[in-house]
Amino acid sequence: MEETDREAVATAVQRVAGMLQRPDQLDKVEQYRRREARKKASVEARLKAAIQSQLDGVRTGLSQLHNALNDVKDIQQSLIDVNKDWRQSINTIENLKDVKDAVVQHSQLAAAVENLKNIFSVPEIVRETQDLIERGELLQAHRKLMDLECSRDNLMYEQYRMDSKNTHDMNLIHTYFGDMQKLSEELAKQLWMVVQRSLVTVRRDPTLLVSVVRIIEREEKIDRRMLDRKKQTGFIPPGRPKKWKEKMFNILERTVSTRIEGTQADTRESDKMWLVRHLEIIRKYVLDDLLVAKTLLDQCFPPHYDIFKRLLNMYHQALSTRMQELAAEDLEANEIVSLLTWVLNTYKSTEMMGNSELSPEVDVNSLNLLISQDVVDQLLSKYMSTLTSNIIGWLRKALETDKKDWVKETEPEADQDGYYQTTLPAIVFQMFEQNLQVAAQISEDLKTKVLLLCLQQMNSFLTRYKDEAQLYKEEHLKNRQYPQCYVQYMIAVINNCQTFKESIISLKRKYLKVELEDTLSSSHASMDAILDIIAKEGCSSLLDEVFMDLETHLNELMTKKWLMGSNAVGTICVTVEDYFNDFAKIKKPYKKTMTVEAHRRVVVEYIRAIMLKRISFKNAEERKEGAEKMIKEAEQFRFLFKKIAAGSGEDTEGLCDIIEAIAEVIKLTDPSLLYLEVSTLVSKYPDIRDDHIAALLTVRGDASRDMKQTIIETLDQGPSQPNPNYVPIFKEITVPTLTVPKLLK
Repeated sequence: MEETDREAVATAVQRVAGMLQRPDQLDKVEQYRRREARKKASVEARLKAAIQSQLDGVRTGLSQLHNALNDVKDIQQSLIDVNKDWRQSINTIENLKDVKDAVVQHSQLAAAVENLKNIFSVPEIVRETQDLIERGELLQAHRKLMDLECSRDNLMYEQYRMDSKNTHDMNLIHTYFGDMQKLSEELAKQLWMVVQRSLVTVRRDPTLLVSVVRIIEREEKIDRRMLDRKKQTGFIPPGRPKKWKEKMFNILERTVSTRIEGTQADTRESDKMWLVRHLEIIRKYVLDDLLVAKTLLDQCFPPHYDIFKRLLNMYHQALSTRMQELAAEDLEANEIVSLLTWVLNTYKSTEMMGNSELSPEVDVNSLNLLISQDVVDQLLSKYMSTLTSNIIGWLRKALETDKKDWVKETEPEADQDGYYQTTLPAIVFQMFEQNLQVAAQISEDLKTKVLLLCLQQMNSFLTRYKDEAQLYKEEHLKNRQYPQCYVQYMIAVINNCQTFKESIISLKRKYLKVELEDTLSSSHASMDAILDIIAKEGCSSLLDEVFMDLETHLNELMTKKWLMGSNAVGTICVTVEDYFNDFAKIKKPYKKTMTVEAHRRVVVEYIRAIMLKRISFKNAEERKEGAEKMIKEAEQFRFLFKKIAAGSGEDTEGLCDIIEAIAEVIKLTDPSLLYLEVSTLVSKYPDIRDDHIAALLTVRGDASRDMKQTIIETLDQGPSQPNPNYVPIFKEITVPTLTVPKLLK
């Protein structure tokens, strides 16, 4: 109480402090006191009313407890009286046992009399029921069957109640109603036949299906009633519970499985496309069946059956089982693709489970994979392994086929721009495209893996292609008359290199993600390098062909015959131009490269002819005549290669200038200026060696041994300032060592 008083005082102090915070509020103290007095009076009145109410309640409760105590005492006395009377009546109850037995017997006899009519008419009802089943009147047949079962069950129950251990009478009743069990089995067969054909029946005669469902529902109710009675009495009739609803779903499940398995009409031996056909038939059947189940079948079953969802799960499970069986077979690569495409894409697409008519009941996102991810990975691994072997085989076969074309007596085909080509690049990249398109149907990841595989195998293939092109050249050199179209097919091989390059770029652009391009940069560079080598070697072999035909005419250069008016250079120009008419079928940039190389080799061979010292001019007149002929022939070469290189952007001036510069050295009439002219030549072409200068002076025919030695030694001491744009040419030209003066050693 003291604590409460202190809290009350503290609260009052706070309230007063709150009301008297300013001086002007002191004037209202009397007003505050009256207000608080009214509040206090109000609270006290409420407290008094509440206490009075509690006191009235307590008074009433005490009165009721007093009355209850009196009632308990009365009941206790009554129970004592009842107990006394019960003990006195025990003997009387024992004397009524015979009456009790008579009552039981009377009830049994009453039930027997009630069922007597049905008992005697059992054979007739059995025949009628059999006729109804045969006529397909299943509801009426089931009604009579229920009456028979009811009569039998009641008799057996009464017998059970009377003497549960009397199996003889039980067996007698069971035997008498034995035909009824056969009727039940016969009716069940008819029901299961309808259930098996439910998707067909629902379209032709939905009433029949509804009748079957009603019969099953009746049996389910009877099963539940019998099970409840078993809990109470321990008795259940034979054959119960029938569980026809459960059997119906089992029948449906087996029917679905059989329908899925039965769609395989072909085998691999009879049809290479057997799996594609099998999967397409499954797709069509499953979609049709589910559409029928949703629109028609669902209306024939009670809602709690949830028949569409049950069927959907059955089809999904049956499909999963079938797909796993197919995955376990020894599938070929194309079959693995067909299976995975169907499982991963088609199944959930709008062509099947994602069909708009099946939504919203079918949610494709909630459907599990038909086969596990482990099986998918195993199939993909097997596919990649098989595909690798197939690609290697396909590339080998394509190359063998192309090689057969190389020895044909007819020219290769030309593309729309007139460039020679073979079908090899088209065949190879068409095969790559097909496999990539197939892989893309399965997944992006597989598409990338297949692309990497294709490019990897392409790298190895190009190495074999290079080797085969080299063998082709070597075989031709053994007999230059064979193959007849060697030049044309070598041009096609060169052009194929450019086609391969373009196709590789196109393939990467079409199928490779931008972020993965860096991973293939080294591989791409390697392929480009191999292709450039193939093209370069091809161009070189074609030029070898040209210069083998020019060998005789090249040997005439810088000889007496040449000086006396040989037309060797004219023949060389005509021959080169004739070859380059064929070389016009070479694609850029290889054509430009080949033109530059041909120009360089012609000049090299011409300078080599000078350095071979086949001629030594006897006097100034011969030197002038020879030099002018060289200048004229340099101009012929310049004109020829300008004509050949028209539009290619090649510089045709520089190489022929070397011939003219050498001609100026030979043409010089004042020997005292020879050193100056030779030094000018060396400054322009710094790769010229001492033996080249010695050979050139020997061709002039007027330089003594001492002069040669002086010029060479002086040039060796002089500074060399080579032109950074100059491409060395003299380093390829060897001067016969036997004719080099000993002073140069």
